[in-house]
Amino acid sequence: MTIVVPFPSLGLEAAGSRQQSTPEADHKPSPNLQKQYIRASNSDIGGPVNLDTLKLYCDVVRLRSVSRGAAANKVSQSAASQSIQQLEAELDLPLLDRSRRPLQATEEGRTFFEACRTLLQGFEKARAELSVVKQRVEGTVRVAAIYSVGLHDMSRHMQPFMAAYPHARVLLECLHPHKVVDAVLNDEADLGVLSYPAATRALDVLPLRSEPMVLVAHPTHRLARRRSLVAADLTGEKFVAFDHDLAIRKAIDRALKQHGVKVEVVMEFDNVETIKQAIGINAGLSVLPRPAILKELGMRTVVALPLSFPGLVRPIGIIHRRGRRMTPAVARFAEQLQKPDESAE
Repeated sequence: MTIVVPFPSLGLEAAGSRQQSTPEADHKPSPNLQKQYIRASNSDIGGPVNLDTLKLYCDVVRLRSVSRGAAANKVSQSAASQSIQQLEAELDLPLLDRSRRPLQATEEGRTFFEACRTLLQGFEKARAELSVVKQRVEGTVRVAAIYSVGLHDMSRHMQPFMAAYPHARVLLECLHPHKVVDAVLNDEADLGVLSYPAATRALDVLPLRSEPMVLVAHPTHRLARRRSLVAADLTGEKFVAFDHDLAIRKAIDRALKQHGVKVEVVMEFDNVETIKQAIGINAGLSVLPRPAILKELGMRTVVALPLSFPGLVRPIGIIHRRGRRMTPAVARFAEQLQKPDESAE
């Protein structure tokens, strides 16, 4: 694409070419004035006049040497000389006094140098300002999260993020795990936050943390006051489980099997919140992520029993579309999500 860049009036007229102004002349630009409109294109040095050529010329004048100016622009001396000669032909004016050493600009060349320098500085300033706009953190970040993370963990990230970036906002939707994946794949969410995230050909994963899992009961449960437990104590106990198709259910079942525990599953739910309600009515035991029950532990509506399952954790991660570039706002919020929870330490 060719960009026509008007230079400020340079007052460049060849010696002996000054003419008295007439009404007709006032309405018809002189050939020299017409040539103050320099074509700026993306072509290489040596083609039509472009910003690279103008920068080369400024460096030659500043360094008072064609060879040093060429080196500063990573071109050969012959290519630099040819570019400046083409520039002089375009302007129909001598820009350099080649009879003097070190090299000097002519009077017209000095005036042209100042105009070029102003143009180049303006271009760099505009490019810097556009870069800032490009990186501005603004717009909406669409987040889909599983209930246990969305309800208990997202507020500590959303509040500082929106305070730091007042032109950005976070739109949070809590969903079933497979719907979190669907939302990201269908471009209904920029980020998905869920447990047991799996990378695929379409999805990338950013790991967040691994949450310890604990055995949970109602405070009046017969095992609640025991100071120590062994896996065999759970055999035959009523158990409130996650739905069969969830990754967390499969992980818990494996852990129980490895410890030789057979429980009686009396209820199955697809989210932590409903399981906590079932425990609240003493429907049975369950194994839940510890961060998801901190509030209930503090209120003594549930208790964590003294039996651990080594290696049983719930991994939490972010999923996003593979190959899709994040906007500045989405990228900054993803970074915010990866910050550790200092209050939990």
